[in-house]
Amino acid sequence: MIAEARRFNVAVCGRQMGKTTLGIERTARGAADGLACAWFAPTFKFLEQSWRQLREILQPVTSNKSEQQHRLDLAGGGSIDCWSLEDPDAGRGRRYARIVVDEAAIVRDLEHVWQASLRPTLSVLRGDAWFLSTPKGLNYFHQLYQYGQDPLESEWMSWQMPSSASPYILQEEIAAAKSELPERVFAQEFLAEFVEMEGAGVFRGVHAVTRLEPQPPNRNHEYVFGLDFGRSNDFTVISIIDATTNEQVALDRFTQIDFEFQTERLHRWADLYQPRVIVAEANAIGQPLVERLQQGYGRLYGDSRRALPIQPFWSTNATKAAVVQGLSLAIENGEVTLLDDQVQTSELLAYECERLPSGLLRYGAPAGMHDDTVIGLALAWLGASTSSQTTRSSYAFSR
Repeated sequence: MIAEARRFNVAVCGRQMGKTTLGIERTARGAADGLACAWFAPTFKFLEQSWRQLREILQPVTSNKSEQQHRLDLAGGGSIDCWSLEDPDAGRGRRYARIVVDEAAIVRDLEHVWQASLRPTLSVLRGDAWFLSTPKGLNYFHQLYQYGQDPLESEWMSWQMPSSASPYILQEEIAAAKSELPERVFAQEFLAEFVEMEGAGVFRGVHAVTRLEPQPPNRNHEYVFGLDFGRSNDFTVISIIDATTNEQVALDRFTQIDFEFQTERLHRWADLYQPRVIVAEANAIGQPLVERLQQGYGRLYGDSRRALPIQPFWSTNATKAAVVQGLSLAIENGEVTLLDDQVQTSELLAYECERLPSGLLRYGAPAGMHDDTVIGLALAWLGASTSSQTTRSSYAFSR
């Protein structure tokens, strides 16, 4: 790759491919050769690990170090500045002979940052640049990759390398990821493919399975509820799936009502559909409500309400990712059929995935939007896809 490099280089890599190691080598090599170099990361969290590695590697030849400014000056005259692109003007006014942009696909407004801030830093010294990242949809990083594939863009070069090309990741791990992840998530994260996402790329094939009208209960069928309690301005959602046919048959969404009334509404749905299990998010305000529903109204309110078959779901980044990915696979494979509900469809299509500095994926609604119907549906599908014999021991139900 280095032998084929041009002035502007784009490396599109699968997870654990070694892209950051490549960037550190390019930065450290340039500085050791006397060049003024800079490292750019999307956030300070991404920056810190690379800064530590550069500092340790170059310690024997470092003449001056500034922890505050994240700067190294080397004995041979070279230097390295490390910047976070949380400030889009980072590096403005400096002159560099080489820059590396790590995790470029998740840099906020990469197009503006490159054109208005980073590109001018290379003009005086006619410096080179390296953009390194796993893809994230068809954003500006994809456009930079296309420059490298265009024979008319003589200053650009790009490469695409899947995780399987790395000697440091076991093929068994890649095979396991392929079986566990939605197809386009695996293609993006491990095959390093640019995938055109529906919404933000978590759910594909939503329209193909969205066609049902609400259905009354069938006494010969089993039903499962997914329950997401609303917080503040969020909505409480009760999503009901017929576990016999894997069809969503009812959806109730409401907000700004008293919690006792919410539980009363749940009881009415339970009286109608007689659910085998109700998978309810138990975090925060959900916990006391789950406990009340498990105990039954009789002990707390003096009425004759029966206890409900509530199974608490404790939401962490890992358990949430697992249930969202499970629903995503079911929709993609056509294993579940959904109600033709405009709000639910919009939330599914807009749902997004963010890669954290730790490498984990965090799922959620875009800023300003809700994901209550998504979570309610995901919990209902978790219950429907888990047999009645194993529901109580499912890892997702434990705290």
